[in-house]
Amino acid sequence: MNHSPQTPEPHDVNAGFRAGGNAVAFLDQINKASVIALAEAGILSPDVARRIASGILALIEQDRSLPPQRSADYLDYEPRLVAVVGPDASRLHSGRSRQDISSTIARMNLRAGLLDECAALAGARDALLDLARQHVETIIPAYTHGVQAQPTTLAHYLLGIESALARSTGRLRAAYVHVNQGPLGTAALATSSFPLDRKRLGALLGFDALVENAYDANHLGPVDSALEVAAALGIAAVQIGQFAQDLHAQYAGARPWLTLQRGELVGVSSLMPQKRNPAALEQLRVQSSLLLGEMQALALVAHNVRTGMFDYRGYDPVPSARSLALFGLLRKVVAGLVVDKAQALAEVQADYSTATELADCLLQRADVPFRTGHRFASAVTDFGRAQGLTLRDIPYREAARIYEAMTGQALPLDAAAFAEAVSPEHMVFGRKGLGGPQPAEVERMLGAQRAALAADLAWTHDRRDALARAETLLHAAVRAIAGQPTIS
Repeated sequence: MNHSPQTPEPHDVNAGFRAGGNAVAFLDQINKASVIALAEAGILSPDVARRIASGILALIEQDRSLPPQRSADYLDYEPRLVAVVGPDASRLHSGRSRQDISSTIARMNLRAGLLDECAALAGARDALLDLARQHVETIIPAYTHGVQAQPTTLAHYLLGIESALARSTGRLRAAYVHVNQGPLGTAALATSSFPLDRKRLGALLGFDALVENAYDANHLGPVDSALEVAAALGIAAVQIGQFAQDLHAQYAGARPWLTLQRGELVGVSSLMPQKRNPAALEQLRVQSSLLLGEMQALALVAHNVRTGMFDYRGYDPVPSARSLALFGLLRKVVAGLVVDKAQALAEVQADYSTATELADCLLQRADVPFRTGHRFASAVTDFGRAQGLTLRDIPYREAARIYEAMTGQALPLDAAAFAEAVSPEHMVFGRKGLGGPQPAEVERMLGAQRAALAADLAWTHDRRDALARAETLLHAAVRAIAGQPTIS
């Protein structure tokens, strides 16, 4: 039986060395690198190296026609190699341990998953930028404390979400620097008496650097490198959960301005025929929470555990299945959003979220102290709500009366200036600050964020190419040792 390292059988002392993912394929690469390094160091004679290399290639070819081999434990692998090569096969394990093999497989799984996650997150970010491009001038309500606060544009909001997810991509990229450091050749924890070239081993496997200290490589690095990836994914899960909640909140209204396309994203009620449930948004929130929980669980498994234990030694320490599914769902949700521009503007106009601009306008045009203008705008709001009026429907004469009653002075805005001050279009498109919703600034941010996304995609592509080149060179080198012609 094969067991995950997170749920071992009682007394299964080898549980930490068993897992799925790409562990078997990575063990094959590790064995190729080992026989090359051993041969180059003169630890294996040319004949023994040739026979071991040929045996490794034969088992790889054999496995292609068999059901997937689920165990990547070297103790399960070695008897198979001995059956092909003979007793000399065990020389392959010179200078190494299941400890450094396990650490290496974990890092190879981490980096592969991390690149997949960066690519999937880029897909969701691309969808956000596409939608933002379509809504540079679409005015929407924005909220603080769950209450409508100020108007902005949909593009401005979406760029904020994309910007946050770009930081999560940056965290994954930063984690890759630490993840892609090779531990092979450190043996159990103190290297060995064999003169293995660890730098050569790392290069053969596509690692950019080494975890230099052998104890760190096997007993500390496996924890913090996995937790670094988990932290980045956990933060992304929180960001996506916030986005899901923002979208879901719109469904509370009788006429939402933001909905989902009918089809796979929307569910129906078994009882109530009028219901159109935003099922995809609910799943987006749920899956975000589950991913966050799984990432936090990794820290709980590793905390308060002495070094060298199997608790945190999984071959696939941060499985990427849920994060990839979440990022894919996010992309579908964004692509499936339906925006009612007129209703979004009507929702803004039905509330008092432009009152801030009234206070700002009094300060800018008439040098009225901001707090005086703030009290006036608040009083106008109270009056309008008491009369069942929207801000733009309050008669100018009533606003002037309130101002004069408060200050003993005439309102220093005429009717046209007052109407302009409470206009959502004036407030949104008249912003001046860096990062605001005004079209020129949104266009600038769109361009910058598109460029940043392109850079992240190029980085992911380059890292994948580098790993593919390393694997190609590795395979060619082991075939050369085996005396087999290189297949072009």
